[in-house]
Amino acid sequence: MSSPTAAVLAPLPDLRPWVEDLYRHLHAHPELSMAEYETAARVVQEVSGMPSADELEVHTGIGGTGVAVVARNGEGPTVLLRADMDGLPVAEDTGLDYASTVTTTNAAGEQVPVMHACGHDTHVATLLAALRLLLEGREHWGGTVVAVFQPAEEQYNGADAMVADGLTDLLPRPDVALGQHVLPGAAGSVEVAPGPIMASCDDFRITLHGKGGHGSAPHTAIDPVVMAASLVMRLQTVVARQVSPQATAVVTVGRISAGTKTNIIPAQAVLEGTVRTYDADVAAHCLEVIERTARAEALAWGAPEPGFETFDHLPVTDNEPGATDRVRAALEAELGADRVGDFTPEMGSEDFGALPGAWGIPSCYWAFGAFDAEEWAAARERGTEQADFPDNHSAHFAPVLQPMLDTGVRAMVAAAMAWIGR
Repeated sequence: MSSPTAAVLAPLPDLRPWVEDLYRHLHAHPELSMAEYETAARVVQEVSGMPSADELEVHTGIGGTGVAVVARNGEGPTVLLRADMDGLPVAEDTGLDYASTVTTTNAAGEQVPVMHACGHDTHVATLLAALRLLLEGREHWGGTVVAVFQPAEEQYNGADAMVADGLTDLLPRPDVALGQHVLPGAAGSVEVAPGPIMASCDDFRITLHGKGGHGSAPHTAIDPVVMAASLVMRLQTVVARQVSPQATAVVTVGRISAGTKTNIIPAQAVLEGTVRTYDADVAAHCLEVIERTARAEALAWGAPEPGFETFDHLPVTDNEPGATDRVRAALEAELGADRVGDFTPEMGSEDFGALPGAWGIPSCYWAFGAFDAEEWAAARERGTEQADFPDNHSAHFAPVLQPMLDTGVRAMVAAAMAWIGR
């Protein structure tokens, strides 16, 4: 006798052409953060053609372009399933016949290319497919499924924007929140682990105020460019010398802006960077040291006090152990224990945690593999997988269609059924 999960997933082979066509369309038509209008419209269009569509609650425009679909099916737990929708300002270089050629105007008024370089197209396609299968197999589960299609993960504020727009009032309170991300790895496999798996993020901006002058007479000026260069080097010691070796932290300066011409010493330089860690106290300590170091640098140069501000906070992605044990068991039952690995914690950040955080509910987040399994295994044996395969955010990031898509659908359905399956 087949399990409820197997029964729900039984029609997947027949849906495969639809899922693949949907994924190709999404990949070829990416949109930037908070501009996912066509993607959101396509989500609503697909949902409107699903079984019992007239019984669904469909909320649109949440936090800008977010969409939430509520499917009620009698008594039982409520499960939130999340997919993010936005692309990146990257010029695609994959050679795919469905590669993006989209360009658009960003918020700064610049013309930029757009690509689904992080794989959010896979998230939307697999969640829509999981929702459709669950609706077709209503007799095999009971409870409520809430499918959230979130904007602006890449801009760090999409989940917060949905919460600020009343998400918790619009939707029934979930018992658990579940999410997944396509990452470099063998297609057909997944990785999951309890506890912190992705770091918090706190971005900072330092504005150094100097004294402008002629490039030929630096002694008459206070050069903020040299000040900035010195400060960047000092900040490399924040983690090395002022954070405990038992803690994990990263401080990176990713942007410096100063000057307009080669022979002009500007009056100002701006540095922007990020702090990543698994501990709020460590993050606060790093930011305090960074601000203090910036002030000391300015003082050493006889410069005015610098400006310091933080922005774009993301929480730690922290998998609740009980929920994660249940998800892992479901994934192993569906995919096989040999295809369920351990998620190695990483310093990348993700705003998924803001959704369960808004309700104070447990959550679990896992990864599914993007690349051909045999090629990945061969590269891993050589120790060359990082060199041989592009990472997310690369112009060359091109997940294989199958079994990548099937795995994402199976994983999402299996995880949801761990709560709502009959």
